[in-house]
Amino acid sequence: MERERRWADKGEAIGHGVSWLARWSLRVALAALGFWMVFWVIGQLWVVVMPVLLGLLITTVLWPPARWLMSKGLNSALSATIVLVVGLVVLGGVIAAISTSIASGVPEIARSATDAVQQAQKWVAGPPFNLADTDLDRLIAQGVEQVKSSIGSIANGLLTGAGAVTSGVVTGLVALLLAFFFVKDGMRFTPWLRGLIGERAGGHVTTVLERVWVTLGSFIRSQAVVSLIDAVFIGLGLVILGVPLAIPLAALTFLGGFIPIIGAFIAGALAVLVALVSNGLTTAIIMLVIVIVVQQVEGNVLQPILQSRGLRLHAAVVLLVVTAGTSLYGIAGAFFSVPVAAAVAVVIRYLGEVIEARSTMPVMDTSQVDGDEPGDTERSPE
Repeated sequence: MERERRWADKGEAIGHGVSWLARWSLRVALAALGFWMVFWVIGQLWVVVMPVLLGLLITTVLWPPARWLMSKGLNSALSATIVLVVGLVVLGGVIAAISTSIASGVPEIARSATDAVQQAQKWVAGPPFNLADTDLDRLIAQGVEQVKSSIGSIANGLLTGAGAVTSGVVTGLVALLLAFFFVKDGMRFTPWLRGLIGERAGGHVTTVLERVWVTLGSFIRSQAVVSLIDAVFIGLGLVILGVPLAIPLAALTFLGGFIPIIGAFIAGALAVLVALVSNGLTTAIIMLVIVIVVQQVEGNVLQPILQSRGLRLHAAVVLLVVTAGTSLYGIAGAFFSVPVAAAVAVVIRYLGEVIEARSTMPVMDTSQVDGDEPGDTERSPE
């Protein structure tokens, strides 16, 4: 039983408080240094970490059907191959259907674009601009000259973009291969890890990893629900306004929802652009309002609520970690910030459970768990 500490005078009490604060300040500083080193190592090895994280997220989608196939008697390698091939075929079919629909609607959009350009020429030729054809030709010539003078920077930008696309393709291929191995050999990982680090520590680690795995699955499901709702409402807006390519644009909105910030922005911009070219300025403005409202509700209300429930994170925490991840690592940071924060929260909750369990145990039992001698448990309190 703890005894209340008595101080000889106020100076001794203040000195004890300062010593306690200094000790905890040093601990916090060391912990902060450790976190900084972890982030630094991740940044240095990002080319390796990125495919691993993507592979884990893909595995959360492939694992349920693969587990079902294994329950029917198929071996792990064949099950992993089947689900990966079927997933790629489904994704390729969706992309092919979108491409076919877009190709069939291009002539109509081209005719609408021609009419829109002619109407724009007539509009700028009248008041208040009163630009004649020669003035328009001169402005166009100036624009062409400006493009020619900037051809070097444009080329550099294209090369940079091509390099980024190539890096993204390589990262995607590596992530798919890793997902295959994760599905095929994932069941062997926790027993191997338990045997490697010992039964006692291995039990804690495997429990945490299993909880993190469940959390990743919740993240993918909540993200899919958010993207589906986004696609449905924007697609309905396109259909009601009579904008062509409504189904492909809705499908692109769904796929873009898995790419934070830029995915939704590009999908919404395409919807507004098609509405402008095919249906005119008024329809484009209405479509822009619909896209902004849907994306604001989705990003600031629906997504934080769903993710906070599925990941057991408060909505404010979700918003803060997305903002921090975007500031530190850009688009990739925005995408991975929520599952990483959820995984960290799982670890913290598990540590809290272990501490709570040990704090309620008898003193003798705690000493036996910690491996101390019984006589070591009777220490004088500070």
